[in-house]
Amino acid sequence: MSTDVFTPDARSAVMRAVKATDTAPERLVRKLAHAIRPGHRLHAEELPGRPDLVWRQTRHAVFMNGCFWHGHKCARGARVPKANAGYWTAKIARNRARDEAAQAALVSQGWRVLTIWECALRDEDSVVKKLRKFLAG
Repeated sequence: MSTDVFTPDARSAVMRAVKATDTAPERLVRKLAHAIRPGHRLHAEELPGRPDLVWRQTRHAVFMNGCFWHGHKCARGARVPKANAGYWTAKIARNRARDEAAQAALVSQGWRVLTIWECALRDEDSVVKKLRKFLAG
C-alpha cells in the first residue's frame, strides 16, 4: 500500500506551482538588503545564474536559495522524497552543479557573490550581519 498523499499527476501540479521568484524568503532578504543598501536590481537575466539581487555599480550579487531545491546540507536540504528518489537526487545534484558553475562564472567576471540559504532566515540578525559585511566590501 502506498503512503503517498498525492497521485503522480497531482504531485506534478503541486511541483509546477512552486514559485521561482518573489517567494516569501526572497522578499524578506530583499527587505533586509534594502535597509542596508538600497538600489539593488532583481533577477539579472543577463548574468550567469540570474542572481536574485544585484548591485551593478559595486558588482555584488546575492542568491537566495531554498534548501531543498539547491541541496543545502541542513535537515530540510538533505531530505530526499520517498517517491522517485533517484530522479530527485539527480535533479538536485544538477541544480548544485549549475549553481556552482554560475557562481564561478560571476566571480571570474569580477563579481562578489553571496548565497543566503532559506534555513538561515530563522536568525534574521545573523543574515543582516552577513549582508552588512558582504555589501561593505
